[in-house]
Amino acid sequence: MNIETKNTLLSDIDPEITERLTVDRRAFFKRSVAGLGALASAPMVLAVTAQQAFGQTLPQDIRDVLNFALTLEHIEDYFYRSGLGQDGLIPPQYLDVFRHIGLHEAQHVALLESVLGADAVARPEIDATAGGQYADVLENFETYLTLSQTFEDLGVAAYKGQAANLIENDDILQTALQIHSVEARHAAMVRRIGGQKPWDDAFDEPMTREEVLQAAQPFLA
Repeated sequence: MNIETKNTLLSDIDPEITERLTVDRRAFFKRSVAGLGALASAPMVLAVTAQQAFGQTLPQDIRDVLNFALTLEHIEDYFYRSGLGQDGLIPPQYLDVFRHIGLHEAQHVALLESVLGADAVARPEIDATAGGQYADVLENFETYLTLSQTFEDLGVAAYKGQAANLIENDDILQTALQIHSVEARHAAMVRRIGGQKPWDDAFDEPMTREEVLQAAQPFLA
């Protein structure tokens, strides 16, 4: 399957929020954790460790970076929950892949929320169609796959771009890099499913916070 991905940066779309999906988080975890077993608890161990190490004393610049990351994770979490909730959207041979990716994104949200505590940003209103630009995203697997690649590539570039801002906080930096490497694996897998090369070049370029937010803005209120 060859998927056209020339629009994956989406920086020129006029955003319009049209709906918000309410999902039972507990039910999602109950369904998904069954496939991963003990592995599902690993990020929560990291969250507890980070919370014990930093408590409520995280510097403002670190909180800003983590809330930036949390906003992106909310988008990904919403996107995979929405897709997995649509019967027949994802071909049966790829369901396990997207269930695992969806579980990972939910864990990333839970981790960042645990570290940030009361400072965590609330889940924003999200429109998976980007104001109608991708109106068939929850009906057409090719569209869904294109946006999956977009979000995964964006996440990889975003974490890379913020690493320098975490350099003085070893525990937080290590956790962010652990998320970054998983996002990169997601991106490679999604690209393979779409008939793309899992990578482009020997070196990936980071994106600034402004560039990432411009690309993500169509999906946010």
